[in-house]
This record gives sequence, structure tokens and C-alpha cells, in this order.
Amino acid sequence: QMCEKFTVCENSMELLLRNNLNLPKVTEEDGDLLTFLSFQDKCLRKISSGLYTFQTYLEHVQETFASEKQNVKSLCYSTEHLARTVRQMVINPDEVAIPDSATQKSLRAKLKSDKTWIEKITTHLILRDFTSFMEKTVRALRYLENTRSFSV
Repeated sequence: QMCEKFTVCENSMELLLRNNLNLPKVTEEDGDLLTFLSFQDKCLRKISSGLYTFQTYLEHVQETFASEKQNVKSLCYSTEHLARTVRQMVINPDEVAIPDSATQKSLRAKLKSDKTWIEKITTHLILRDFTSFMEKTVRALRYLENTRSFSV
């Protein structure tokens, strides 16, 4: 929808390549494909922490993608719910890194831009990386569900 409504996908390769948003990612090194309990727990911590971190990014999307505000609001709520659920699955939930308010405030300031085009590209990058993060999260949770006695 972003590509169609705002034409941010065309001629945007330069900015896409300079993506310095430092968005959360799940990688094989996080243990999402391994069977050992410690790696599974590490994977769950990484997923939960990443979901909590994405909250701030999604709030930015909600502010800048006005035509889809209600959909993004629902996405924020669902993401927060999933982050809490996955955090409860961690052996020691206190080990899940959750951004504090100062970190969130700093990130919000970093994401702001005077240029509408930059904000649209930023929104595109956030949604693209969130989609990738969620695809890997779903795969990891399905895998863990099949190898561990829990259900999501």
C-alpha cells in the first residue's frame, strides 16, 4: 500500500541501502532453528525483546501513516500482546530486554524528520523489517511448539 499511495518504492534504493534504523532481527545465531533448551530460551528472549522494541517503531508508523492509523493501532496492540505472551514463555522473564522510556523517547526523536519523503521511506523500512521479523518469529514459534511442550 505504501508503494501505491506514496510511491516511495520507486527510486528509493539509495535510502533503502542506507537503512540505519537498527531494527530488531532474529537470526540463526539466536537459536531459532536449534533444539537445545538454552538456545530456545535465548531465541524466545530475542523475539520478545524485538517485539517490545518494535512497539516504538510501530507507534512512529501510526503517527506518520495517518490513512492506516486504525490498522496500525491494532497492529501495535497485537504486537504488545505477543511480546508479553512470548516473555512469559522465557525461563526467566526478567532477562527480556525491554526499552525504557528514555530509550523510547530518544528513538522517537531520531525517527522524526522535517521531510515527508524521508518519513515515508522510514515507515516503509519499518514495515518491511517488521514483516521479516514476524515471518521469522512465526517460523521459530512453530518450530519451538513442535519441539517443546507449550502452545502459543
